[in-house]
Amino acid sequence: MHNATEPHLAEAPAVRLPTYAKVPLVGLGLALLIFTVHIAGEIIFPLGFAGIFAVLLHPVERWLRRHRVPEVLAIALTVLLGVVVVAGLAFFIYVEAIQLGEQAPLFKSKLLATQQQLTEWLKTRFGVSNQKISGWLGEGASRLTGLAGGTLSALTRLLVVLALVPVYVFLLLLYQDLLVSFITQVFSGRRRSASVAEVLHESKATVQSYMVGLLIEGSIVSALNVTALLILGVPYALLLGVLGGLLNFIPYIGGFVAILLPTLMAFVTKDGYGTALGVVGLYVVIQFIDNHLLIPRIVASKVKVNALVAIVGVLVGNAIGGVAGMFLALPTIAVLKIVCDRIPALKPWGLVLGDGEVSGKPGQKATKATEPLATGATV
Repeated sequence: MHNATEPHLAEAPAVRLPTYAKVPLVGLGLALLIFTVHIAGEIIFPLGFAGIFAVLLHPVERWLRRHRVPEVLAIALTVLLGVVVVAGLAFFIYVEAIQLGEQAPLFKSKLLATQQQLTEWLKTRFGVSNQKISGWLGEGASRLTGLAGGTLSALTRLLVVLALVPVYVFLLLLYQDLLVSFITQVFSGRRRSASVAEVLHESKATVQSYMVGLLIEGSIVSALNVTALLILGVPYALLLGVLGGLLNFIPYIGGFVAILLPTLMAFVTKDGYGTALGVVGLYVVIQFIDNHLLIPRIVASKVKVNALVAIVGVLVGNAIGGVAGMFLALPTIAVLKIVCDRIPALKPWGLVLGDGEVSGKPGQKATKATEPLATGATV
């Protein structure tokens, strides 16, 4: 037996791995994390959406609680308000889409006429045979059909999974104090920690600022889209304009898709190419206003992620979880940046995720290390 008075054994020194050993370990950890998220996406993504909506609706719940509404009733009313707003928007899109579907025969005849014109032009201009052109068009149509079917299937699965989001939001709001206490004890080892509380508070403020700014920006873009389409006389301007604003929630890629829908509508329903070109021109102007005025002033006030990381993050999110992954990419990167900025060993990662600002000493204003990649590069 050891004597009680014997000195304790000295603790072994911490092992410091060289950089060439750290990089493969970090890469392996990231690969395992991405694989886990991809496999468990049907569980993780609804929780991610629920977390964002819970943070967004939290001020409503706090306002009801301050007015002496019981806790469970306040949370239920908050969740009901969110469900009513989302369901109202979905019902509007559904009704407009049903009316749009009634024009399917017109779209089909217009596309067939365009196909014939394209076939004659290619045959006259380049001497391409009708059989080869038909083969190209058939192959392209089959690929588009497969892509549309895959997209529709993914959206259907997403809608089924998102049916759980209101339940998750209710439970997250109900157990918010318990979850905050759990996170604090896990990452600090004690019940109260100023650093962990600061990270949680800043993460919540960042997500709230991002979502509120995104809603304001999307509303302005929708109004501009509808106005432009009404000026050009494009049918279903309200539906296409609102869809364009919703697609704009997906960074970078959504804006490009939002231009294609009204352009196709103008091409099918109007004679000539003038209206379609007008739609492209006005939408480019709207995207310029959005990227250089709305996003920097409304959305980018809190979420400072550089354009390179944002684009790569959106593409990785799409590869992991499709539309849901693209939407959740930026809030996740923003929270990761906040965490990295608070941990000394991870500050270089926070620097590379940011928009070029280098934090100085505590209490000192951050300075620009480099010029931003482009105007409106922050998201």
